[in-house]
Amino acid sequence: MARFKVIRVKVSWIAVLALAHFAYLVLGATIFQILEREAESNNRNHFQLEKLNFLANYTCLDRSALEKFVQVILDAWEKGVNPSGNSTNHSNWDFSSSFFFAGTVVTTIGYGNLSPSTVSGQVFCVLYALGGIPLNLAFLKQLGKCLTIQLGQLEKGVVSAVTHKQTFQALAVSLFVFTGSLLFLVIPPLLFSYVEGWTFGEGFYFAFITLSTIGFGDYVVGADPGKEYISLYRSLAGIWIIFALAWLSLVLSIGAKIIQHVVVLTQPDFKKQEEEEDTVSDHHCTL
Repeated sequence: MARFKVIRVKVSWIAVLALAHFAYLVLGATIFQILEREAESNNRNHFQLEKLNFLANYTCLDRSALEKFVQVILDAWEKGVNPSGNSTNHSNWDFSSSFFFAGTVVTTIGYGNLSPSTVSGQVFCVLYALGGIPLNLAFLKQLGKCLTIQLGQLEKGVVSAVTHKQTFQALAVSLFVFTGSLLFLVIPPLLFSYVEGWTFGEGFYFAFITLSTIGFGDYVVGADPGKEYISLYRSLAGIWIIFALAWLSLVLSIGAKIIQHVVVLTQPDFKKQEEEEDTVSDHHCTL
């Protein structure tokens, strides 16, 4: 009975964290949308006006006219306005895109293709990150614990039915990694490739660069002005990032433990030395 109560508390805690996490994303998406969308619309209209003036006034292109127009293009790009297409291009600050942006802030991915252009948006982004990053880390840690519990139960179920314990523990871990790979690193890139017109390699590259929080920004979902996306597309991509990050963190943790186990087997004194260093560190922390 006591064991059941402990498990129930953990499930309730992760539910609270999950609710707080997504509520925080919704809050951030809403505020980013309010702060940035009007400024983006003004920038977009200004850019379209400049294009019309260019076509009307510069029938014979000279160097100064070209430099001026290039500067207009660069200014528009830096403010998140794609120079190609027209003013009907989808907004970078609609709710779905804002939700996706909020997710890249709290997960520290930071693609670099979009950022707040208003002072109020930049100030809020800093404050939002200060609260969101610790919340995201706490949520991922708790979600990782739940995944670890499920993995442990899977191992116990398999081991109890067989005699070769270590072999089937390895099989249980392999099954966990394989299933997660399908859910987070194979199926999503296939969907991204289909929607965005990428190859599977490009979709997989985007997924890995995203989940490793490198975030180059050379590939970003929902950023092609020539495509029509469903309204929830980028929001669903943001949710995929959150849960895939938790899974990948656990896989990397398992990999680190395996490496540490191998080091201990090959260097028996390593574990003793590590324990001594931990003891010294704890002593200094106490002091």
